[in-house]
Amino acid sequence: MPLESVPFSELLRQPAETAERLSRARAVRLRRRDAADLVLMSADRAAAEGEVVDLTARLLASVVRRDPTLVREALPTVLPWVRFLPPEDRERMANEFVETAEAAAAVGNTAAVSQLLTEWRHTAEIHADPDLHRVLVAPSSDDFGAVPRPIAE
Repeated sequence: MPLESVPFSELLRQPAETAERLSRARAVRLRRRDAADLVLMSADRAAAEGEVVDLTARLLASVVRRDPTLVREALPTVLPWVRFLPPEDRERMANEFVETAEAAAAVGNTAAVSQLLTEWRHTAEIHADPDLHRVLVAPSSDDFGAVPRPIAE
């Protein structure tokens, strides 16, 4: 089922009609002008999705304990950018991914998994660009001084 998208103001003006959209879609994306969008879904749906994430993370951790090479071999297929990582980083990334996914499922919050994937993807981007990699791994003897405090908006 598709994810419907409506302005946040529609929820405020027509709450029953907006909630009714959930019968046709797994969730409704509430678009906001000056803030991050929100997603509205039924509590049953959210619980079911959480249960699937938890089960998947625990199952993955169990499989990895039994045969650690399976995840390492599958990652480049699932996340093609992993191919840019050196072999030792691929192994470290696979281990961190499994450990983080298992811990995130235990607390019911996948934000740490998303952050981990973002960090490793950026690392792969550096390895993919020889010029950038050369600059970042070159020794630096300079002290670039104090970092100015960010200006509040």
